[in-house]
Amino acid sequence: MQLTDKAKDNRDKVLPYYESELNETDPEFMELFNNFLFDEVQQNTLLPERSRMMITLATLIANQSLKQYEIALEAAINLGIRPVEIKEVLYQSVAYVGFAKAYDFLDITNQVFDEKGIDVPLPGQSTTSRENRIERGYEIQIKYFGKEMIEQMNESTPNDQKHFNTFLQGYCFGDFYTRTGLDDRDRELVTFAILASLGGCENQLRGHTAGNLSVGNSRETLIDAVTILMPFIGFPRTLNALSIINEICR
Repeated sequence: MQLTDKAKDNRDKVLPYYESELNETDPEFMELFNNFLFDEVQQNTLLPERSRMMITLATLIANQSLKQYEIALEAAINLGIRPVEIKEVLYQSVAYVGFAKAYDFLDITNQVFDEKGIDVPLPGQSTTSRENRIERGYEIQIKYFGKEMIEQMNESTPNDQKHFNTFLQGYCFGDFYTRTGLDDRDRELVTFAILASLGGCENQLRGHTAGNLSVGNSRETLIDAVTILMPFIGFPRTLNALSIINEICR
């Protein structure tokens, strides 16, 4: 398999001990893909290594790529991504992909942590209580998306569906966005990666593109994120995400 020097260096840095069986069964494909992923893609993003790894974990969760997630998880640990950051990426995904899709990733993460000598449970990161979680979640919604938009959403929601708005405030934003371990910029970037990877979530992706801007992530950061995502999500979802960036980040 003929890899460019840059691709080989980057691959060996991230996956120093891993050899895919596809190198034997599909060598031509792996040459094409690895040169693209580890050379061309990496040359076209300025995201820090930490952000690249968190986005990679997020997209693999969204795409239900259990085997690739396990490989990327070990790479993240080898590169020094803190266990609490890894767990928070996973926790952040649950409100968007659903518990049914996230469960196996929790199990795999705990197994790999055990193999690496990382004790679980990790120190708690929650900063809310049952009494204040809805209020705190509402505050974060206002901070990210603006009071006018949130109030308009709440007012326009039919009465028999208003409990979903409360779920958003208390569960999605109150329980998860208030946690430590990741800051606002991390959480919104991870959320952007998840929504772009899922596809069919363009309305939510618009909102969280604006949310990224409100917490300090730039248009360039989002384009860099899509660059990292592209090999995993393909061109149609990539082009959809870029279209929304161009629409929102004028």
